[in-house]
Amino acid sequence: MTRLRVLCLCIFLSASVLAQDYSKPSSASTGGSASTAPVYTADGSLMFPSNYREWIYLTSGVDMSYNPMAMAGHSMFDNVFVNPEAYKAFLQTGTWPDKTMLVLEVRSAGSNASINKSGHFQTAELMGREVHVKDGSRFAATGKWAFFGFDTGNTGIQLPKEAPCYSCHEQHAAVDTTFVQFYPTLLDIAKNKGTLSAAYLKEEAAAVAPEKQKP
Repeated sequence: MTRLRVLCLCIFLSASVLAQDYSKPSSASTGGSASTAPVYTADGSLMFPSNYREWIYLTSGVDMSYNPMAMAGHSMFDNVFVNPEAYKAFLQTGTWPDKTMLVLEVRSAGSNASINKSGHFQTAELMGREVHVKDGSRFAATGKWAFFGFDTGNTGIQLPKEAPCYSCHEQHAAVDTTFVQFYPTLLDIAKNKGTLSAAYLKEEAAAVAPEKQKP
C-alpha cells in the first residue's frame, strides 16, 4: 500500500512529504549497513543502518505533526533511535558528536486487536524511515547535519537543503538542531550542561509569559 507521510525527524518531523511503498519486507531486516557510523556509497547515498533497533531508544510520539492537516484519517507512531557512541557522548557533553545518526521509523497504529479494547498500539506496518546524520566534513553547507529519506531500499538520498526540515530544526530544535525537547531522558542533561539553543529558550520563555500574566 502506498502511503503519504509527512516526515522530518522533527519528532519530530514533518515537512518533507515522501510517497513510499512498504507492502514489501523492510530492508531494515534484509540489508543495509551494520555499522554504527554513517556509511556512504560512491554517489553520496547513505546506507541504511540495518541494526538500528539494537541502538539506544530515545522516544516515541503518536500522531505528532507541525501541520494541523497532516494526520487526518489514521494514527501513527514515531520512534527514534540513536547510535550508542553518540548517546554516550551526549550524556557527557549535552550535545551530539560528529558521526551521530538518529533514525526515525514511522509505524501504523492499531486499536482493536487481541484483548485490546481502547487506546493504540504499534503494528508491524512500517510506513516510513528517515535518518538525520551529523557529519561536519561532508555537510558543512547544511550546518553539519543532513536528512536522508529511505523507501524500501538499502540506500537513501539526501534531502536538498531547501527542504523545510533544515529550517524547521534550525529555528525550533532544543540542542544542535535536534528535537531534544521530545527526548525525555536527555532534556534535563542538556539543561544541566547549558547546551539548550537560544532559539528554543526564547520560544519556551514566550510560551511561559502569558501564563504568568494570568490573575
